[in-house]
Amino acid sequence: MRSIATLLLLVVFVKLSAQKPVQLSDMLNIKTVGATGISPDGTKAYFTLTSIDPEPDKKWEYQYKTQLYTVNTDGSPQPRALTSAKESSGQMSLSPDGKTIAFVRAVDGKAQIFLLPLDGGEAQQLTNGRYGAVNPQWSPDSRYIAFTMSFPWREYANDSVYNKTGALPAWPAERPGLDNNFLQNSKASPNPDGTLAEARAWLQLNEKDKKAKLINRLNLQEESTTNGDMYVEHVFLVKAIPGATPRQLTTGFNTYNSPQFTGNATLLVSARADQQIHPDRSLGAGIYLLDTTGAAPRPFLVKKEYNYTVAAVSPGGKWLAVSHGPQGFVNVPQLAIVPAGGTEADFIPIVLDRSKSNIRFKGEEAVYGLAQSNGGVVIFRFDIKSKKLQTLTSVDEGAGALSLGGNKLLYSKVTVQNPSELYTADLNAKNEKTLTGFNNGWLAQRTLSIPEKHSFKNEKGLTVEYWIMKPAGFAAGRKYPVILEIHGGPSAMWGPGEASMWHEFQYFAGKGYGVVFSNPRGSGGYGEEFLRANVNDWGKGPMEDVLHALDETVAAGWTDTSKLFLTGGSYAGYLGAYILGHDHRFAAACSQRGVYDLRTFFGEGNAWRLVPNYFGGYPWQPEVLQTLERESPISYVDKITTPYIIFHGESDLRTGVIQSEQLYKSLKVLDRPVEYVRHPGATHEITRSGNNRQRMDQLLRTWEFFERYR
Repeated sequence: MRSIATLLLLVVFVKLSAQKPVQLSDMLNIKTVGATGISPDGTKAYFTLTSIDPEPDKKWEYQYKTQLYTVNTDGSPQPRALTSAKESSGQMSLSPDGKTIAFVRAVDGKAQIFLLPLDGGEAQQLTNGRYGAVNPQWSPDSRYIAFTMSFPWREYANDSVYNKTGALPAWPAERPGLDNNFLQNSKASPNPDGTLAEARAWLQLNEKDKKAKLINRLNLQEESTTNGDMYVEHVFLVKAIPGATPRQLTTGFNTYNSPQFTGNATLLVSARADQQIHPDRSLGAGIYLLDTTGAAPRPFLVKKEYNYTVAAVSPGGKWLAVSHGPQGFVNVPQLAIVPAGGTEADFIPIVLDRSKSNIRFKGEEAVYGLAQSNGGVVIFRFDIKSKKLQTLTSVDEGAGALSLGGNKLLYSKVTVQNPSELYTADLNAKNEKTLTGFNNGWLAQRTLSIPEKHSFKNEKGLTVEYWIMKPAGFAAGRKYPVILEIHGGPSAMWGPGEASMWHEFQYFAGKGYGVVFSNPRGSGGYGEEFLRANVNDWGKGPMEDVLHALDETVAAGWTDTSKLFLTGGSYAGYLGAYILGHDHRFAAACSQRGVYDLRTFFGEGNAWRLVPNYFGGYPWQPEVLQTLERESPISYVDKITTPYIIFHGESDLRTGVIQSEQLYKSLKVLDRPVEYVRHPGATHEITRSGNNRQRMDQLLRTWEFFERYR
């Protein structure tokens, strides 16, 4: 017996000694469950899985790959890949009869729809349009697929196949001194020394050959480049048989998207609510009824300066779930159930003061969905007859990609112990079963830090939640450095159910740092009052909230107050800079892709509408300018003395890369300890979906910089 006990202890010791903290390269090990689908009887699950694989013949480069998988909902046998092509497979859509998956894959650089029969056989290409095809949606009888196609507006204006009538926009294209006829290709020969028509033809040729970029748009910034072009989106219908010819259901310069069938012969589509106004100035969206005969779309729920979108249609077409709210960004959209032929007067509200998504009907009786709440994403259920709303899962986890089939729920989930796997449960979200273990192998060799949840009330009476993650190998009586992590948005939300920071938090904990993160006023997941609590107050109020969370952590007695650090990106890059201009407790700090001068941000970033939405106007209005100056970190740059590393993607036009140039150059003139890192080609999404080598570079540089002052 003694020898057996000794052997068991040896096995435990070997297992523990083999474990190590989360490594930087573990970022590449994470496999992520994406879209899901479940068979009508609930026995088979389908899902997409994204992995990060080495690029052939390119050392230190890695590529994202997404493929389709299946697994039985009893968990056996092991998950099986359904696709394995070099190109990724996405936008998975399971037919209502459960026999076929439609998905999107690139062909010659264009997205096209493929069909995969689930009774065997290879995927077959369904569409072959020169403009591509995306967003496949099945008809209830599984015979047809609706999809959308996106056209550059000038090409659409001159396309005799898709724009047979030669229509031009009803809204003004805003080209001074010219009417919309300029969109039509000139019949004159290009000649810079010729007539006015010939000179215009030559200028147009330069635009086509990318020698000049003509811009008359308000929304000129995309994610990585400026663009004067616009796109027209239209809905098509095709029989779900390879070789079938798609039929165009919408025409003109009014963009139609997000088709959903309400019956085999009718669809609902989204389009701009005011179709006489330039698309960049018309933010409201309405719902239109569309017959598969191709008759003109008819308004269903449409109101100027308001947004209606179809969240889901019940299987029998009796009910619609509609998301709605005023146009703008600082609000929580409402969700309502409405009869298919009803009006807003017939709305049955689902009263849940949280952002809601992934809405799914269970028959004609109940609605399920996901809600961002208190650091997690929960599954909720609403009974249509009793109007009873229930939250079914924990705010300490993050559910995603919800599907319903038979008597089962299917969903992905983020937990503290695992960044992404696939799960099933009964309709009450009980008897949960884990269906995949893609991350189990490498996680078994890692020690993880478990976040501890805390809260306090700020001076507005709002309850602010925060989490503390102690360093790996934490020992009582020792003092540890601590990193204050701040989220962006400003309406983002962090917590144990948030996937994007899983690796970074564990990485820093593994490097011996404590990690503190919170949801200050203005965060999502706590209702509209909390969301709007930072209107006209991006700096002082949120600063007090995140520093209070840090103060309470310090009060616990295990932190080394001479080794406090700060980091965050986007709005958090902003708030970090603001804090450094008002507080000098940090040994070093990092800001990523931030906004530092709100006066110029209006012109430099494509997220410029944050300025009027949060501050009530524009820089040329004296009272607004005063507020923007007060709220801008650049106004306090002479007070910043903390050693500082600043990151920005060189192609980031969401916040505008000039923002970080201003901050860096100002600090450099002041001879402050500052380092500036630009990542060529990187956009605002660098840390979430960017080049993996650059993702690793940014995190490693942050750690290396902090180590200089540890």
